[in-house]
Amino acid sequence: MHQETFAALILEQEEGETRHAIRRLGRDDLPAGEVTVAVEYSSLNYKDALAITGKGPIIRPRDFPIAPGIDFAGTVVESDSPDYQPGDKVLLTGWGVGERHWGGLAQLARVKAEWLVPLPPGLTTRQAMGIGTAGFTAMLCVLALEDRGLTPGADGREVAVTGAGGGVGGVAVAVLARLGHNVTAISGRPELRDYLRDLGARQVVGRDALPVGKARPLESERWGGAVDTVGGDLLAALLPTMAYNTTVACCGNAGGIELRTTVFPFILRAVALVGVESVLCPAERRRRAWSRLARDLPLDALDRMTQTVPLADAPRLSAEILAGRVRGRVVVDVN
Repeated sequence: MHQETFAALILEQEEGETRHAIRRLGRDDLPAGEVTVAVEYSSLNYKDALAITGKGPIIRPRDFPIAPGIDFAGTVVESDSPDYQPGDKVLLTGWGVGERHWGGLAQLARVKAEWLVPLPPGLTTRQAMGIGTAGFTAMLCVLALEDRGLTPGADGREVAVTGAGGGVGGVAVAVLARLGHNVTAISGRPELRDYLRDLGARQVVGRDALPVGKARPLESERWGGAVDTVGGDLLAALLPTMAYNTTVACCGNAGGIELRTTVFPFILRAVALVGVESVLCPAERRRRAWSRLARDLPLDALDRMTQTVPLADAPRLSAEILAGRVRGRVVVDVN
């Protein structure tokens, strides 16, 4: 039997202001669920940073108090499900965990069995959270491009990754490069050039490589595929530069939710814009993505893009993430 009390980063709201504190709680404080997991690692994502700092409406008022953390990996300690037994290593991403359901920044979590994924062979729980929701989303983007026919070396064209310095972008660069694609990393942070080349990018360019804010309906064809993690004006500038019958897998809106473009890329170039949703993702595709990550993500590259911090440092790192001063992935050791 696991310890009866445990530590958790708890968010509360008073008079519209979000406050955080690390508290010791009991098992009765956990929500209902079929499987109880001793969490070993979680991670800090952009959504987590918004929730912890109170800078964005990530958690609905009626869901307070809550432990944030939109993913976690650990060991099953109790289970009412035939699919999982005590001692099983598992991970979880999505399903509103950390947003409307108890999250990973706590030493215990209780969830529905269907939300869990067995830890793939070859990955530790720390590595799984080095990948985390960000890496899982990146692999879903790669699968979307492959489903639309992208193969390594197709026409010799480059594959673009926008927001390459972030968690999703970095994993996308590393996986695409490992698969043999000619990857161009697009980042507004020139200090990350060596880091992105180390992840496998053949070229690293700034946002000025795209006609941001001045794109014509169609530009010269350049990209054989793209992963866009930014949205907004950067996505609008990317679309007219896509080659004929190519795909943009879009998973982010940090650059804004507006898309000021024309129908020309879609009609005259047959460009496909595919949205990637990592929360409500079918179980079969979820397991497929994690299996591919265990196989296709170079773990040495994962180590280079990951830093590990204690639970107490999560609020400080959240502010750093929102300020754009963190590269790659932040793993939280909750013990």
